[in-house]
Amino acid sequence: MQPIVPFAALLALAFPVLVIAAALKDITSFTIPNWIPLGLLAVFPAAAVAAGMSLPAIGLHAGVGLAGFVVAMGMFAMGWMGGGDAKLFAACLLWLGWPAAGPFLMISMTAGGILALGLVTLRSAQLRPLVLLGPPWFARLAEPGEGVPYGLALAAGALAAFAQSPFMSGSPLA
Repeated sequence: MQPIVPFAALLALAFPVLVIAAALKDITSFTIPNWIPLGLLAVFPAAAVAAGMSLPAIGLHAGVGLAGFVVAMGMFAMGWMGGGDAKLFAACLLWLGWPAAGPFLMISMTAGGILALGLVTLRSAQLRPLVLLGPPWFARLAEPGEGVPYGLALAAGALAAFAQSPFMSGSPLA
């Protein structure tokens, strides 16, 4: 007989599902629809309560998410990050909270560097003709001057850090 999946686990599953959806949408269209970070924002309170997080812990998560939003909007204003990336960044920090914020940032930055190097290689004169034989979304990745779908790097960082979040680790901050 299969055990019944607790409601808290189902709500927590929204995080990886929506983060993966953001990465796939970004890599194929260079956009992250607003419904994805809004979905993360909407589900977080219910997931936090269902997971048994205390009110101070929820407040700490909200503070980390808000700080991430302010920083990301500054980066967006300077043209360093797209608006969808900025909203996804803040929504991920809301879910991950303080203990997992460090690994999220480090892994996202590392993945972003690897992504940038991969795109430079993909856009090289040697590989670009081969890439153009693929599907249109992949060919667009090889376009010189095209942006970087940073949602992919954010998703890598978010998924790696999620294991350290209170939703997965049973952290005392929950």
